[in-house]
Amino acid sequence: MAAVEQRVEYLEAVLGQFIVQTNTALARMERGLESLQKEMRAFKDEMKVFKDEMKEFKDEMSGFKKESEAQARRMNEKWGELANKMGTFVEDLVYPSMAGIIRQKFSLEAEMLGIRIKKRFPGGANYEADAIALAGEYVFLNSTRSSLDNRAVNDFIKEIPRFRQFFPEYADRKLIGILASLYIDESVVKYAERKGFLVLGVGIELMEIKNTPGFTPKEW
Repeated sequence: MAAVEQRVEYLEAVLGQFIVQTNTALARMERGLESLQKEMRAFKDEMKVFKDEMKEFKDEMSGFKKESEAQARRMNEKWGELANKMGTFVEDLVYPSMAGIIRQKFSLEAEMLGIRIKKRFPGGANYEADAIALAGEYVFLNSTRSSLDNRAVNDFIKEIPRFRQFFPEYADRKLIGILASLYIDESVVKYAERKGFLVLGVGIELMEIKNTPGFTPKEW
């Protein structure tokens, strides 16, 4: 009986020691959790500050980008006005932009690009194209005007048969008509679209497409 009592006392002592150790461990864990929670709260606060700073930075960069684009557009417009006065609008703005626009719109590389292309028939009739480009199965014909209106669009329609007459070597190529001008009213862009033409105006990168996104030009 005494042995049993000793055994019980021993077990009670071990259990008591286990309880003390467990409570101590739990207390340490609670303190650790509290410390971890504080660190997590501090980290979240830091992340919030970081996100706010990033948003502010993005807003500043967005504003800077818009201002840079606006400044580039203004510079190109001034350049265009000067080129218009000097009669070099095609050479200074349209010609440097044609290859990039063909690449952007048609995913084609221009094989040939020329400006002020002239043809004369033996009888004296002559024709001059402002700019011509060859790419893939297409010939791109450009007409550049100092100002663009509906009448100029209609004149370009009449010009296409003359181009075909003077340049029979391109008879097997589909023709894409491209109108270009310094300033273009939105109503004229819409009218030119209905007739099937691409329209170029001054933009951030010299000349840019002014048509409605997704517009498909007519193949003449």
